[in-house]
Amino acid sequence: MTKPKTQATSRRRSAGRPSGEDRDLRAHLLDVAIARFARDGIGATPLRAIATDAGVTPAMLHYYFGDKAQLKQALIEERLQPALASMRQHLAAAGDDPAELVTGFVQGVGEVVARHPWLPPLWVREVLCEGGELREVLFNQLIPSLPQMLAQRFAAAQASGRLNPALDPRLLVVSMVGLTLFPAAGAPIWRRVFQADDLGPQAMITHTLALLKDGVGVSDSGGSP
Repeated sequence: MTKPKTQATSRRRSAGRPSGEDRDLRAHLLDVAIARFARDGIGATPLRAIATDAGVTPAMLHYYFGDKAQLKQALIEERLQPALASMRQHLAAAGDDPAELVTGFVQGVGEVVARHPWLPPLWVREVLCEGGELREVLFNQLIPSLPQMLAQRFAAAQASGRLNPALDPRLLVVSMVGLTLFPAAGAPIWRRVFQADDLGPQAMITHTLALLKDGVGVSDSGGSP
């Protein structure tokens, strides 16, 4: 008596392009994996936990992605690289004007975070934390030379008198990152503290641009008469 074919066996034996059902399930599994990675970290997340979250067997996850290293590479190629590509487009369109560069960066990050809310917590866990599995990937694959390019453009604007001479162009890039990704990563905390569920992505973009471009508007009286 022949055994009935399982769903996975049928997929392995079928030739040609993957079906729409295959693509949808694969995308869903990758989304579930990213959510778990952002919450618990890549290193601390076993494939079995991802399979449980997705409601599939570990064998099904293995069928689509192989091992964990291949799953991480799929995250990089199919989620991170496309997400950051849109930010590059904003910066390419900004030219060399410092105000437009700041706007392009802030709006680019804001739009990426709005579409991919998992990015800030994943960035904190896997890039900022020592031993994070995406730190070297960030430098070598995701944003090679991007911070340096921004700093060079700011330095050129400063040399031509179009940027505050008291600023360090390199630290300006650091400040832009800190004012965009950190608030997004900490949103669950500060929204609770201030009961600020009304502050969405666009409100954060508007606030950050006002802060970076106009400052807080406080003069230093120094207590002098």
